[in-house]
Amino acid sequence: MATAPEAAEGDAKPPAKKSKKLLMIIGAAVAVLALAGGGAYWYISKQRAAAAAEDGGEEPAKAVTKDGHPVPPAYLPMDNMVINLADPGGDRVAQIGVTLVVTDAHASDQVKAFLPTIRSGVLMLISQKTATELLTAEGKETLAKEILREAVLPFGGGEADAHGAADGTKKKKEKAAAHADMPVTGVLFSSFIVQ
Repeated sequence: MATAPEAAEGDAKPPAKKSKKLLMIIGAAVAVLALAGGGAYWYISKQRAAAAAEDGGEEPAKAVTKDGHPVPPAYLPMDNMVINLADPGGDRVAQIGVTLVVTDAHASDQVKAFLPTIRSGVLMLISQKTATELLTAEGKETLAKEILREAVLPFGGGEADAHGAADGTKKKKEKAAAHADMPVTGVLFSSFIVQ
């Protein structure tokens, strides 16, 4: 009977050593993964910051009141537009609601004077698109940028956008500065239906 307890004690010691080694290995692996994840996050954030700086990611100075609070933008909704799309067969249409973001109420009045011209340009622009282009997120983002270009044309903007920014970062900075002076600063979609 004395041999059974001795055998039980001998079996219990080696697994304890193995479990300590296993815990150390797992701890080291977790530490390595945590460091690798932190390093990857740092590297990606630096790359994004560099890309934003290269693209002229600096926001233009926003208007502020006397007490230092930013002036909220004004919104100028346009009537919903139903447009035949450029799909083969001509059986696809889009119903799109656009709201222009303007700098303030005074700029809103200024833009209203040119609203028929802006609306006509937007209608012509959308009528050249296909349903496939408009159904993707990238297509909607591109359309918003193109509508913004159309909205600033009556105010002397958009010419640099039409020719492209092939000249590098200097052109991008000039374009951002030119858009900072424009009364229309953004485009929002209030409805977007493609049938």
